[in-house]
Amino acid sequence: IYPEEFYKKGLEVVIVSTRRNIPSALNARIKSLNYLNNILAKLEANLQGVPEGIMLNKDGYVAECTADNIFMVKDGHLITPPAWIGILKGITQDTIMDLAREEGIPVEEKIFTPVALYSSEECFLTGTAAEVMPVTKIDGRVIGDGMPGPITMPWGRTCIFGLLQSFT
Repeated sequence: IYPEEFYKKGLEVVIVSTRRNIPSALNARIKSLNYLNNILAKLEANLQGVPEGIMLNKDGYVAECTADNIFMVKDGHLITPPAWIGILKGITQDTIMDLAREEGIPVEEKIFTPVALYSSEECFLTGTAAEVMPVTKIDGRVIGDGMPGPITMPWGRTCIFGLLQSFT
């Protein structure tokens, strides 16, 4: 889905103004005919010159990207938003959480703000098409040292693809 160089150097993304659908109005687990906000968010990101946008929920917390789940690393903990804020849980997301736990990396599903994301040590996206995509810049702000980090890199494209294939 992305050029190979993005998997090595990381992706630049923006936080878009289009919000994720609220769970009480439209259940995020229903994939059919449920992508209008995601499409609008993708267009908004593309108009800002980046390939992906981060969507917030109605309360301003980080939810997910237009077609991917999002993780951040903070103080050595792997953190991703919980499903109850209105995200579509992902198979790749669950796989990464399981792998992290096996490696002894603490995993948390909790809400967090864009400010927490800006100050994270690492950030990456997960999805069936994107696999594991490092994020190195959000809204023009460099994440960590500006390169894919030590937690993200072992789950790079080749590794996760092989693991996911073993489940099918």
